[in-house]
Amino acid sequence: MDMLVNFPGGKKVYAIYKGFTIKTDQPEKSGGEGTAPSPFDLFLSSIGTCAGFYVLRFCQERDIPTDNINVVMKTDRNPETGMIGKISIDINLPDGFPEKYRKAVIASADHCTVKKNILIAPAFGIRINIG
Repeated sequence: MDMLVNFPGGKKVYAIYKGFTIKTDQPEKSGGEGTAPSPFDLFLSSIGTCAGFYVLRFCQERDIPTDNINVVMKTDRNPETGMIGKISIDINLPDGFPEKYRKAVIASADHCTVKKNILIAPAFGIRINIG
């Protein structure tokens, strides 16, 4: 499926994909207006929300209430490269969460397809079309 990317002004970059408009902007310190997450912030949030989705689905399939469950993702940058060197995901469960499901809920978060696509990276091709 194709994604159309356009430039509505300033440092904003929008993607139209599957009927949604995904808006990005740069922070003010980078010349943007800070009106939307940066593309990199969306990339990171896609990892956290993907893991969260699998935790949510796991609980929903077992009728486990999710009111007091959350996922916290932390990133550590490699000081030499400035790139993310480590991503840690904590699944916070309430007291009384069934012991028999604790390892399984970790395994469910590990099924995140965003993470899998990072680990098995796609090939990239960039070209120019004129006219």
